[in-house]
This record gives sequence, C-alpha cells and structure tokens, in this order.
Amino acid sequence: MSSYSLRAALFLGAAFTFTGTFTGQAALAQETEDTANDADIVVSGKVLYVDQVNAVKTPTPIIDVPQSLSITTEEEIRDRGFSSIGQIIDYTPGVNTSQGEGHRDSVVFRGVRSTADFFIDGVRDDVQYYRPLYNLQQVEILRGPNALLFGRGGTGGILNRVTKKGVVGENFTGFQASVDTFGAFSGQVDLNLSASDNAAFRINAMYESLDNHRDFYDGERIGINPTARILLGSDTTLDLSYEYLDHQRFIDRGIPTGSDGSPVEAFQDIVFADPELNTTELEAHLLRAKLQHNLSDSVKANISAAYGDYDKLYQNFYVSGYNQAATPDRVTLDGYLDTTQRQNLTLAGNLIADFATGGIGHTLIVGGEYINTSSDQDRYNSFWSATLDDNEIFLANRPLALNGGIGTNASGLPTSNDFTVDIADDTRVSIDVFSAYIQDEIELADWLNVVLGARFDSFDITVNNVVANEVRTRKDEEISPRLGLIIKPQENVSIYGSYSESFLPRSGEQYANINGNNSALDPDTFSSLEAGVKWDIDPRLSLTAAVFQIEQSSPQVDDNDASQLVVVDSKIQGFEVQLQGALSDFWSVSAGYSFLDGEQVDQAGPTGLRPRELPDSTLAVWNKFQITDRFGFGAGFTYQSESFIDNGNNATLPEYIRIDAAAFYELSDNLRLQVNVENLTDTLYFPNAHSTHQVTVGAPINARFSISGRF
Repeated sequence: MSSYSLRAALFLGAAFTFTGTFTGQAALAQETEDTANDADIVVSGKVLYVDQVNAVKTPTPIIDVPQSLSITTEEEIRDRGFSSIGQIIDYTPGVNTSQGEGHRDSVVFRGVRSTADFFIDGVRDDVQYYRPLYNLQQVEILRGPNALLFGRGGTGGILNRVTKKGVVGENFTGFQASVDTFGAFSGQVDLNLSASDNAAFRINAMYESLDNHRDFYDGERIGINPTARILLGSDTTLDLSYEYLDHQRFIDRGIPTGSDGSPVEAFQDIVFADPELNTTELEAHLLRAKLQHNLSDSVKANISAAYGDYDKLYQNFYVSGYNQAATPDRVTLDGYLDTTQRQNLTLAGNLIADFATGGIGHTLIVGGEYINTSSDQDRYNSFWSATLDDNEIFLANRPLALNGGIGTNASGLPTSNDFTVDIADDTRVSIDVFSAYIQDEIELADWLNVVLGARFDSFDITVNNVVANEVRTRKDEEISPRLGLIIKPQENVSIYGSYSESFLPRSGEQYANINGNNSALDPDTFSSLEAGVKWDIDPRLSLTAAVFQIEQSSPQVDDNDASQLVVVDSKIQGFEVQLQGALSDFWSVSAGYSFLDGEQVDQAGPTGLRPRELPDSTLAVWNKFQITDRFGFGAGFTYQSESFIDNGNNATLPEYIRIDAAAFYELSDNLRLQVNVENLTDTLYFPNAHSTHQVTVGAPINARFSISGRF
C-alpha cells in the first residue's frame, strides 16, 4: 500500500469512527447512584474532583476544561493488559514514545520530548525511571503548555498518575497474577481495611520478573504502597501515603541505521550491549500527605506535602557509529556510567471557592507552592584499554565479543573497559522554587464561561561543578498566563479556545548544569493556542476534537556577535480527534487520530527540516465487545507514520501498524481470566529511537495470561 493510499485510508478510518482529543471518557464511567452521591469517590472520566489531587485542581466537569485531556482508567489498564506508561501512550492521540535510552519513560508531547514532565497525585516526579501502574486509579495526559497548573516544564504537556486511596467503610482484597510467552511474570495485591467509621488503610504491592524478546534482557521490579485515609471530622480528610520502589533491568538501546537511514533489519536479533554491565537500578522512597477541609459548602482548602528520595544508577554500552557501505560488519560502541541522587520536597496549598457576584458564577483557585530539590549527578565515560578512548570497534556478531567489560575488538585484539578513568560530569545542584497562582473560571451566562489566570514562579538554582571547580547560580522569575473561552450552545456541548504558556530554565529538565552560555540565557518559553469542541453524545459516549499550535521561543547567542542574543522561534501545529465510549450495550470503542506538522528554525530562519520524533499521523483504535455477561473480547491497532530519528533528517523510523487483541471470561462475580495478544500479525516494526544508531526493535507476537479477582 502506498503512503498516499494508506494516509487516505487512515483519514477515512478517522472519519468513520469520528474520533477526537478526548477529555471525557464518560462512557467508561458507569458508577452506581450510590457511588455518584459519595463525595469521596471520583466519577472517573466525567468530573475530576479536587479530592483526587488531580491535574486540573478544581472540580470542573471535563467538558468545560479548555484543553486536550485524556484519561486511562484502572479498568482500561486491566482490560488492555497495560503494564507500562509506554503502552498507554501508544493508544493516546497527540503523544508518542521515545526510547528513553532503555532506562526511563520518555514521552513526546505534540512534538516536544520530555523525560521529566511526570506527576504523581499532582506532585512533580521528575527522576528518570520506568513508572509502575500497580497502584493507580487512573492516568491523565494533558497536552499543551500550561505552567499555571504545573510550573516550569510541561512544555508540550504532562502525565499525571492518580493513586488509589483508602476507602472508608469497605473491606476488600484485589489481586492479579500474570505470565507471558517470553517468560515474564508478575503479581499484585490491593488490600483495603476499614479500621473504623472514620479510617481506612490500603496496601498496594507488586512484584514483577522481567523478560522479553531480546537476548540478555531480564530484571525485576518491587513496589509497595501503604496508604491511610482518616476522616478527622465531617469536613476534614487526611490522606497519608508511603511508597517504596526497587527496580532493576537490563538496558537495550537497539540497533543502528544503515546507508539509507533505515534500521538495519539484518541486525534485528543482535543486542549491541554488554550482558553484565548494561543495567539500571533505582531505589526510591516517596512520602505524601494531604489535608483537605471544607470551610463551607462552597469553599474548600487543601494542604499537601510530598518528599521523594531517589537513588538511580545506569550504565551501558551502545552503538555510536556505523558505516554500512565501508564496514558493514563492524560497529563502534561508546558507553558511560551515570548516577543520580535526588531529594525533592514539595509543599503546596490551595483554596477553592464556588460563589456568585451579581449573577456571575465563579470557581476560584488561589494557591502557592514551594519546591526544594537537591540533585547530585555524575557521569563517567567508557575508557577502552586498546584505544585509550571512549570508543571501541566490534564485529556485529550475535553475541558481541564483550562481557563484563572485557572483550575482543574487531581487529582481534583483547580490550577492556574502565568506568573510573574518564569523568565527564560531576555536579551538585540545589534548587528553590517559589510559586503563586490564581485562576478564575467565570460563568458569565449559561452558555458562556471564561477562564483567566496567571502564575508567578521564582526558580533559583545553584550548581557546583566539581570537575571544573566552579559554582554558578541563576535566578529566573517568570509570569505565565492562561486564558480560556468556553461556549456552550447546549449543556452537553462545549466549543473552546485557549491560550497558555510555560517555560524551561536553561538547566534543563534534569538540572545537569548551567555552564558556559547557559548561565546567561533566559529560559525557553512555550506558548499554545488551541481551539476545540467537546460533545457528550450521550452519557456513555464522548467526542472531542482540537486544533493547536505550539510556539517555542529560545534565546541564543548570536553566531556573529557573542555579546548579543537572538531569539529563535519554532512552531508545531496539528489537530487531534477522538471518540470514546459505548456505541451499543455490547460494543465500546476508544479511537484517536492526531496529525502533527512542524519545521526546525535556526538563526538563519526556517531550515526546511522536520523536528525529530514527529510523525505526521498516528491512529489508535480499540474495540471491546461484551458477548455475554461472562465473556468478551477486544481488538485494536496502533499506527504511526514515518518520522525522523535525528534533527538532520538523515535517519528514519519506518511507519508501522501493530494489531492487538484480548479475550476475557468471568469465572464468577469475583474471578476473571484474561489473555492479551500483542502484535497479532507478528510484524517486524521499530516503535521509537533515541538517536541515529539506537533504534528499538518491537516485540514479535506475544501473549500475556492473567487471572484477577476481588473479594
């Protein structure tokens, strides 16, 4: 099928399902009347209550949020057999995955790559690691810059994980056990104990043994998350949480590209890594507390505190060079060892009020936040005994002649690596961030709402560069506005327009340094214009669509005069559509399409080059069919068009379609059997990359078998 005919088919498929930039997911919210009347329970996908410490912070119906927002519920995570953030992203419009060097979640929000725009219960969670799903109520993905709610970062969007909380008045135990055809297996438990009429304790725990289709791949993940919910009175609730994570896994950074810029399919089974030394380890301790108090029927206050202690190591070798024409059987390997010790402390408070003045309704939020971050990181380059350099050449055999840092190079000579010789970076970073924000959702009439707000951030960073023996500081103070207009021709339809901004300091997402020109340059700023429509077709079916433009302004040192700065502006634009909900009593669908376009801009102007990791089309469709009260099945696919791996547009990720399926059977009201099949047609595909010679090889056909229940 030609690219033109395939694109036409995709547009017809999008038109047939009439998909959109979903913010509702109302069709999956089939709560009982008692649940809907319980103020402590979130009506998933219909209204994001502030009790959930979620991304929008106010009790605003999703149909009235002037921004693209997708929610993946706990039920969907179970039905689709999701075990990673990346799998959720595959089925979300407007976002796609990046490789993350094999050791972290990495998301491309509308063409903007991020490894740090992650939140948990609304609190920043910016360390690089693979985030588990075992203790989640839902996952929220918001698109578009919006510093008012998130502060710095969030340049293309954010991903917020909402965790499970204790349920007062109920006792139950949930469990799930899974095994897949690669040999990986996992188990998790969800135990809720109601200690009294005023308190409940809940424990979520998981163990996962990792395996996949690639040589040497293994690892394990452990997570335990005890929580407590205490009702201090009829108007006051205290939530407490502690989470411990221990993750270890093999790092696989994929295969190189050839002379034509495409992945070398002949290398699909070769792992260009050291079986012993390509590894990552994470140990984390996360504490969260939130106190909520209803001052009256229309005024609520909350105060939260969160502390995270992360200890992260990753070390790896990867292909840094390959010349298919000259030396088709040889690859150049580079590598490094990197450690991060980070402590994040976040204190935040919000006052939310619903009131009217002169017949005009207001939902007002006034809040503040303080974040203190201490982050120590270092990096050692590989150092080979044969080359006395960080690069070494090996024959592209399976396996490579390398194990434990000792091997034989392509010339047949012995060589060994030492990760203690060549230090590349050692920085000790301290950050203090003070923020204050205000936002008013104004109901001017039944059919017209306006959202106005702004946030002030003071970002103060001190970097001790140990290697250079120097200390640099910088303080950035930014005001980020937000404006939204929502027109409601009828209660179940909203037409909106919005403008929002965010910024990213020159220390970057991981605060590595502000060396050289970085200490003198203002932050990059991101602005977003978006217009869209949201339509709750019926209580179980929602349709949304949006068009948008993201503009990045980046101060740069003038190439011709180092004393002068110029501002380089670049733009990404596109549209998204998604339909989600029940088409009939037995058929529900989640379908989303996105189109993205953009051009790189430098000081000389437009370059004619497309930004990397920006597929012009992505399409994902999932269908669930409930055949009987006990039996059902699901089927769907994800499509991603061709995209460039590098900014020079020399290396390419080919387009692909992956077909997935699932079937489930309820043995009883409390016990469920399920199988999920990924890549049903056993297609060879390459879902993402990190750089030119690091392309991920997608998994062949595989199945995951699960048993779950709740008593």
